[in-house]
Amino acid sequence: MIFGQLENLKQEKMALAPALQRGLEYLQATDLGTVALGRHDIDGDRMFVMVSEYEVEPKEKKQPESHGKYIDIQYLAWGEELICCSLLSDQCEIAQDELVEKDIIFYKKVEQEMDILLTPGRYAIFFPSDVHRPGCISVSQQKVKKIVVKIAVSLLK
Repeated sequence: MIFGQLENLKQEKMALAPALQRGLEYLQATDLGTVALGRHDIDGDRMFVMVSEYEVEPKEKKQPESHGKYIDIQYLAWGEELICCSLLSDQCEIAQDELVEKDIIFYKKVEQEMDILLTPGRYAIFFPSDVHRPGCISVSQQKVKKIVVKIAVSLLK
C-alpha cells in the first residue's frame, strides 16, 4: 500500500512506476467534482476509472477485499472515509471468491488491520497483496464521491 497527497506528486512521482504516475496525474488534471458516475476509460481495460457516490457505513458492515488483476488508486472528490488495511496472508479467511468473474475476493476476517483516513487531496494505492475495507465511517455518516483508478498489474511488468 502507498498513501500520499496529490500536492506532493511532483516531488514523489519518480519513486512510482510510470503506470501509477499516469493514474495519479489523471486525478490531478481532472475536475473530479463534476466527473460523471460510472466507468471512464484511460487505456481500455488496462487503465480505467470507476466513479461512484455512496454513504459510508460502520466498519462491521463492510467486508475486507483484495484484487488480483488490478491495482486500485482510491481518491475522494468529496467527503471523508476510513479505509481499514491489512496485508494478505494465510490468516485471511475467504468469504466469497469472485476473482475470475469480477477481480475481487471478500474476506470474513483479516488480522492486524490499520486505519487510514481518506479525504480530498489524499490517495491510497492498493496492490494485490493488500487487503482493504473501504467505505467505513470515520467520524459521522456522510455521502462520499469516490474515484478509483484501476490499473492492470501487467502495466507494472
